[in-house]
Amino acid sequence: MLNTVWAEAGWEELAPGVGRCRLPGWDCTVGLVVGEGAALMIDAGSSVREGVRLRTEAQALLGGGRVTHLALTHAHFDHVLGAAAFAGVEVFGAVGVDKVLADDRDELRADAVRNGADPREAAEATDLLVRPRHLVSGEWTLDLGGGRQVLLANVGPGHTPHDLAVLVPAGPGSPGGPGAVPSPEALEAREVVFCGDLVEESGEPQAGPDAVPSHWPAALDRLLALGGEDAVYVPGHGAAVDAGFVRAQRDALARRFGV
Repeated sequence: MLNTVWAEAGWEELAPGVGRCRLPGWDCTVGLVVGEGAALMIDAGSSVREGVRLRTEAQALLGGGRVTHLALTHAHFDHVLGAAAFAGVEVFGAVGVDKVLADDRDELRADAVRNGADPREAAEATDLLVRPRHLVSGEWTLDLGGGRQVLLANVGPGHTPHDLAVLVPAGPGSPGGPGAVPSPEALEAREVVFCGDLVEESGEPQAGPDAVPSHWPAALDRLLALGGEDAVYVPGHGAAVDAGFVRAQRDALARRFGV
């Protein structure tokens, strides 16, 4: 059942025990998937301060529990610089993203500052940056307990050389912590796909210097095969969309890049 805990925390519950938050500044999306005794955060925000905020909000949503897993969809500052706030969690990323985060810290910091981040916060976050310990080359299934399994899929390259998507199959929900008040309407159990910046709704998909445009449409084909026609697709920026939106964006990218 839909409960008020997510909404009161400023989060949108997309399916039972699955939610997302749109962060200020760059309208970056982070996700949270609740299991039994475990929880997965998807992306970490743009600074250590923002990561601490997300960790604190997640603890409230989990009724005092903690985030145990963190998936980084790609190595851009607005998605990874909060990772240091999640000390002790198991961190996942696509194969190759660890090398980017190790070798390109100066460029990551500079990119954050170019886009308006506080220089001191950007320097702190890159100094403390956490790299993934678990690298996904194909697919990786996480068991979060209580019948909740999540699939991490390396579907890139596209927006970057190392794009990770997260599929949450329709399944068991979560009570959302103490004090949850159910709505009269049941929240529909449905598959949810966290797309990272392979999909964007609040603006044109951004193809920076590390984008791989010739492969981006194929990455969206893999994303659609992963989620199917009835899934909710969660872009890295903007409102949740359906398969038709993803397919239209795939076709627009193919025309844009002549693929």
